[in-house]
Amino acid sequence: MTATAAPLDLLLLPTWLVPVEPAGVVLKEHGLGIRDGRIAFIGPRGAALKLAATEVRELPGMLLSPGLINAHGHAAMSLFRGLADDLPLMTWLEKHIWPAEAKWVDEAFVRDGTDLAIAEQLKGGITCFSDMYFYPKVASDCVHNSGMRAQIAIPILDFPIPGASTPDEAIRQGVELFGDLKHHPRIKITFGPHAPYTVCDENLEKIRIMAEELDASIHMHVHETAFEVQQAVEQTGERPLARLGRLGMLGPRFQAVHMTQISEDDLALLVESNTSVIHCPESNLKLASGFCPVERLWQAGVNVAIGTDGAASNNDLDLLGETRTAAMLAKAVAGSATALDAHRALRMATLNGARAMGLESEIGSLEVGKAADIVAFDLSGLAQQPIYDPVSQLIYATGRDCVKHLWVAGKQLLDDRQLTRMDEQQLTAMAIAWGQRISGHGE
Repeated sequence: MTATAAPLDLLLLPTWLVPVEPAGVVLKEHGLGIRDGRIAFIGPRGAALKLAATEVRELPGMLLSPGLINAHGHAAMSLFRGLADDLPLMTWLEKHIWPAEAKWVDEAFVRDGTDLAIAEQLKGGITCFSDMYFYPKVASDCVHNSGMRAQIAIPILDFPIPGASTPDEAIRQGVELFGDLKHHPRIKITFGPHAPYTVCDENLEKIRIMAEELDASIHMHVHETAFEVQQAVEQTGERPLARLGRLGMLGPRFQAVHMTQISEDDLALLVESNTSVIHCPESNLKLASGFCPVERLWQAGVNVAIGTDGAASNNDLDLLGETRTAAMLAKAVAGSATALDAHRALRMATLNGARAMGLESEIGSLEVGKAADIVAFDLSGLAQQPIYDPVSQLIYATGRDCVKHLWVAGKQLLDDRQLTRMDEQQLTAMAIAWGQRISGHGE
């Protein structure tokens, strides 16, 4: 917690500072200094005020934490928000979402939908998100222009998808995009085979080899429903996770999304391979897909991160709300009020997400040397009083409307709840126009 003699670009002086690492710590009346997009100082307010700084921001009544990390979603699907609600997963996919995608998804759809999702996430305190959707180059351009941070997973299925007529073409596009953005400071390209039931062994093998060659991650829906697992066992005699293990897919670079069905053998595989699990509680609840046993995973040593999933199945990209749901659900599933306490829930929404994406040395906690991806939550309101533990108030009593300021790599992208690089009115009008087009032609 030291600083060099060069002036800070920005000194933030909140009431509380929650670094996340070390775990469970709340620093009161401390300052955080930023220089060249990185955290250069964390220390007591008195010491902070002695430092030279180009700009000083007093943040009374505010809690400073690492930016939230949304570890799974389909950004452009924000334009399908509310299109087909209250349906089971396969009906929702096969009868509604896939036909809508076939009709509407093109580069313009992905660009506009991704911009809408980025704006919503920034306003909700999210500084980094994982996206798995069509036309990934378009999505990466949106991320680049916005100043946000993201992991872009290249979608790969056995059948033609918008933007790629074959799985080989999708893989090739992924390799090209990986090469193009290898040195991008805020974008990481990964491979996104959709799910075990939509990608065959041969294509999974190609993905595994390419991911190993490039040292890239793999992001995949796995064990989302009991039906998925049951169908696989009936057809092949093998659970999907066991199949992925046999194919050599699992490991510290593998991100298993959903995992609502976990047997003892599954748990052993996850632990042994050091695979991360991405928990999407609200989407799973809404689609009645099942419950990920978060506390059981956590106690076994599995890294569990959190994602919103897409706005078509959630229906918002509110990671703070998602984290509260995750904490409540974990207690019910475990039958224990001590499961997933508030501090661990915040860790799941920050550092665990960074670890799942292989970015834990860069983001996920407030530590000197890390990128300045930071969010300021305003806890001064009536509904947050009185404050005994500010982290408990953040998780259990605070909504995303309390997000006041946000920085990514030291650049302020949200100032007093106003987006600094995006036009909110323009985005709203654009989304309304898409909704009118889709509903008008969808009869």
